[in-house]
Amino acid sequence: MSDWNQIRRRFEQAGQGHVLTHWDDLDADARSTFQAQLEDVDLDLIVRLAGELLETGQAAVPKLEPAPVIREPRPDEAADWGMMRSEGEETIRQGKVATFVVAGGQGTRLGYDGPKGCFDITPVHGKSLFQWHAEKIVAIRERYGVSIPWIVMTSHANDEATRAYFDQQDGFGLPAEDLIFIQQAMMPAVDAAGKLLLAGRDRLFLSPNGHGGSLLALRTSGALDQLRERGIEEIFYFQVDNPLLRMLDPAFIALHRRETAEMSSKVVAKRSPDEKVGVVGLIDGQHGVIEYSDLTPEQMQERDAQGRLRYNAGNIAIHLIRRDFIERLTEGGTFELPYHRAHKKIPHLDDSGRLVEPSEPNGYKFETFVFDALRLARHSVTLEVPRELEFAPVKNALGEDSPESSRDALTELFRSWVESSELDLDVSKASAVEIAPAVALDRDDFIRRVAAGEVEPTDVSTS
Repeated sequence: MSDWNQIRRRFEQAGQGHVLTHWDDLDADARSTFQAQLEDVDLDLIVRLAGELLETGQAAVPKLEPAPVIREPRPDEAADWGMMRSEGEETIRQGKVATFVVAGGQGTRLGYDGPKGCFDITPVHGKSLFQWHAEKIVAIRERYGVSIPWIVMTSHANDEATRAYFDQQDGFGLPAEDLIFIQQAMMPAVDAAGKLLLAGRDRLFLSPNGHGGSLLALRTSGALDQLRERGIEEIFYFQVDNPLLRMLDPAFIALHRRETAEMSSKVVAKRSPDEKVGVVGLIDGQHGVIEYSDLTPEQMQERDAQGRLRYNAGNIAIHLIRRDFIERLTEGGTFELPYHRAHKKIPHLDDSGRLVEPSEPNGYKFETFVFDALRLARHSVTLEVPRELEFAPVKNALGEDSPESSRDALTELFRSWVESSELDLDVSKASAVEIAPAVALDRDDFIRRVAAGEVEPTDVSTS
């Protein structure tokens, strides 16, 4: 460890000496743990971010334009989509694609005490988010006869619990060598004056550094080296809270590779002009995600010649990223995307050492977002997919994007599969419908397997 006096001087010179107020009250073990935490803090970065937080000058306004978007045909329009799917399937079959889930969050907003990925979500059997994603990967492995690495990014807050859950479930049938756990870094939070906040007398308040930290975590963990050794060329990136996504969508893979894209995105049409989602667009001529707050009211309402919103490509956090693109960005073991600040309610110690539970936002967390890497990609593809087929996130306890709305979306998807097939089963009156990935991976797969006599009515679960 560094000399304690040196650490004290560093924090005092940075104007952050207040974090040491209670040092003399700590026992030896607490001092050792706290000192190790302080050594990990990038004070130069915190000072810079705090300075930017307090700046009042007007930032330069970027030039914003809609991004070119390829729209996926709906099932009755998909006559020319088959060749694209075949190309993507061959890429999967050759073992060139890995999956990567960002799962560093807790289920606090859902009233769930544990990693969000452990939350039960399927409409009939109540399978967890992790299990549902795992079953898709297992089904794809068996369909194409190929090993598919699954990288799971946790955080300090849920790493131990996540690993224990996977152990309890025997990795959901995936071999140990295909499960790669990495952990994102943590960042201190500050108050409105740029001062570090304490979570206790012997620790700073820390939170995950955002999903943008995933790219450097892939490098520093050694996961990129493992993928290179296995011949992986593409990484399918997704967030754990969206059970509706199509895992390793072959057509998306083919589009991405045809355009020699380094990072590509899936999007859905916005529900309404004022839906609070970022949109994939062009920022000063480069692909990126335009934050909701960066669009003027006029831009939000603006429409094209067909009557569609011009800024309509809602970001759903599904990307394909080339492995060598991440290697280029993180060469040398350092890489930093722009930091974004989030105004949050942050429990902290006040000057007297009393724990304060604020009722209003009182501090700022700093996060990086993976979609900012789009601006560094030499080529990018944006594919618009139907929301009802691919995006039903679990973010809120009630209302839109809640467990209830997500389960309803899964039921409606599976109901549509059955009703489009020749299966002798009436699901019109079922309150919930569930079809396991082992039975079918998508609508076309289900219809084909029903026609071939490979699916029975008992393979469809209802309630």
